[in-house]
Amino acid sequence: MANLFEQNSYSETPLADRMRPRDFSEFYGQNFLIGKNKPLRKMIETDRLTSIILWGPPGTGKTTIGRIVAAKTNSYFEEFSAVTSGVNDLRRVVKEAKERRNLYKLKTVLFVDEIHRFNKSQQDGFLPHIENGTLILVGATTENPGFEINSALLSRSMLFELKKLEDSDIKKIIISTITDEDRGLGKQKLSIEDDALKYLIKAANGDARSAINALEIASSSNLKKGLITKSIISDSFNKKIISAYKKGDNHYDVISAFIKSMRGSDPDAAIYWLARMIEAGEDPKFIARRMVVFASEDIGNAAPMALLLAVACFEAVNYIGLPEARINLAQCAIYLASAPKSNASYLAIDDALKDVREEKILDVPKHLKNAPTKFAKEQGYGKEYLYPHNFPDGIMKQDYLPENLITKKYYVPTDHGVEAEIKNRLDRKKSKK
Repeated sequence: MANLFEQNSYSETPLADRMRPRDFSEFYGQNFLIGKNKPLRKMIETDRLTSIILWGPPGTGKTTIGRIVAAKTNSYFEEFSAVTSGVNDLRRVVKEAKERRNLYKLKTVLFVDEIHRFNKSQQDGFLPHIENGTLILVGATTENPGFEINSALLSRSMLFELKKLEDSDIKKIIISTITDEDRGLGKQKLSIEDDALKYLIKAANGDARSAINALEIASSSNLKKGLITKSIISDSFNKKIISAYKKGDNHYDVISAFIKSMRGSDPDAAIYWLARMIEAGEDPKFIARRMVVFASEDIGNAAPMALLLAVACFEAVNYIGLPEARINLAQCAIYLASAPKSNASYLAIDDALKDVREEKILDVPKHLKNAPTKFAKEQGYGKEYLYPHNFPDGIMKQDYLPENLITKKYYVPTDHGVEAEIKNRLDRKKSKK
């Protein structure tokens, strides 16, 4: 009976978990990190692993690498998710790790999936135990560590960035899943059309889990002679898009629709896409951070309060969390969508950066230089500088750019919102020259 129970339990395991590589020999992609003699692989195989952060899109192998560490290390391996675990779990892990180290001289490797879900104070809880050798941390995140991981934690860990899988890697994973009789779909004797295979590879977009999930849905369809067609794969992805955003499959499409709705000044559409993300379990800090960027990129000085509100929204989300923070997100999204729009600041900085990178770099004009010493004053630094507050309206003729860019105009304000007032003032300044 025990064997029968284990067999049924295994058959109910999601196909993507069953097909998860057990060793480097079964791993496709990320050769620059885990190919033969590559740095991360050597650290794992020689059991010289230090604390690391694995950063990359969904379905690229972060959790799989964690599992391979579990199989190959001589340390005790502990795994938990930041979504379902908290401070009490960490305390238990640390207590047991200390006991193993003191009693058996055994190190503990702690794999933390979605480590960005821990707030900054929770992340701080890892630091003393990493420093004293109680824990070796393996953190996995889909979010930019520069935003979501404490700088102190990053400085004590090696950061490895995983890339989306190549189409050739996805193809190998698909074929392996279809033909593997022990863990995959091999016993069903399935085949896949060339067009269906090409469609699945492109639709997966570098995400192995996405490809395997679609195959699992397709394999349960009414197949004629076991043939997986393009239409069946297409239907499988449609079902997955509706039901599986929570696994990250539609993450980038929905955030794109949200941003474009706000840019198009449609608060109703913005609220709808916001609701989709909230209901799907999207990280609210990710949404808030995108709105902070949007406030400057698409609104800018047309409504300067937009940036302040977006930053306040991010802080509120960070302090409060869902479900209450949905109200903060909604308020901010409606304001941003309804506000006057200008991308003048965004265009200005990119244009200026282009000149900095491509044009000749001249010295700072002498009248703009600082003159903190007698020598600097003798050189004429700051001598001809005109102090704006000594002139009516603070406006007078004076050049501030290097000589080769003296006529350059980076900032072109619009007639929208507050930026119209800025434009009027700059026009008045120009007329006095």
